[in-house]
Amino acid sequence: MQSVLSVLLNEALPRVLTIAVLIGAGVGLANLAVEYGLVTVIARAGRYLTEPANLPPEVGTAVLTNTVSVTAGYGMLAEFREEALLDDRATLIAVVINTFFGFVQHIFTYYGPVLVPILGVQVGLMYVGARAGISLAITGVGLLAGSLLLRGYEYDSGALEPETPDDEPRTNREKVRSAGESTLERLRSIVPRLAVVYSLVFVALEYSDRILAGFASVGVDEPGAVLEPIAGLLGLPGAAVPVILVSLVDPTTGAITVAPLIGDVLTPNEAVITLLMGSLVSLTIGTVKRSIPFQFGIWGAEFGTKVIVVNVCLKAVFILVAIAGFFAV
Repeated sequence: MQSVLSVLLNEALPRVLTIAVLIGAGVGLANLAVEYGLVTVIARAGRYLTEPANLPPEVGTAVLTNTVSVTAGYGMLAEFREEALLDDRATLIAVVINTFFGFVQHIFTYYGPVLVPILGVQVGLMYVGARAGISLAITGVGLLAGSLLLRGYEYDSGALEPETPDDEPRTNREKVRSAGESTLERLRSIVPRLAVVYSLVFVALEYSDRILAGFASVGVDEPGAVLEPIAGLLGLPGAAVPVILVSLVDPTTGAITVAPLIGDVLTPNEAVITLLMGSLVSLTIGTVKRSIPFQFGIWGAEFGTKVIVVNVCLKAVFILVAIAGFFAV
């Protein structure tokens, strides 16, 4: 077991620095886009999303940015909220709409090059299709929520306009400096929260053996025993339980574990259901390890909690819907 200092230096610090750089890039791009008047130009491409959801066109920039970097896209939304272009309700709906566009990025960086080769073309495409459908459904919920809950909302687009004294034109150097100063100011409020929360989470995970001891104290010596009735309810063989457990810690290892079972022990449908069950169970670890530090760092504890609750609930609901769909086939 690593010391607390080792965990902080080797686990928490690299993650905080990486996310800080990505957030800085997102917020910096947002500020530069504002300074040069590019927000309106880029937002035209996203108006087909923002208009049905009654969101200001500037949000389209952040939504489309998610296809390149989810962290940068979130950084833009955080900047829009900080500048009072969006209130909490509109921001939350924009976050939900982001879901599918963040998934698109992972198709090219993870699902396509990693999972499909591991699972094989048939099961790989079935699973990726299921995850794409889940993400698209969540985005659809966001669009519907915006159309209903944001009807009649009025936004102050002037909140994003750079302040220019006496309407004097500014040089490129002044625009870049202004964008840089705004970005640094935003990072000063985000990075300390990131550092604190990530440090607490990684230290807690390092000493997670205490959690297993807690299971044992209530008579659950083998955590897999909790999942066996669920697997049985879904008609999955006992071999699915270890896969679900492994997926709890690492989805890629879960895919590697299930791949040899396809055809002999698990049908393609059962393999996809098993992986979806693993992703459903892993929401707990993922929330603690990634969502809480990231969302709290971006939004603060109060609004970050709202974002986490909405995201987790929507994912859980539509994963269950997807499982029911495969189970019914």
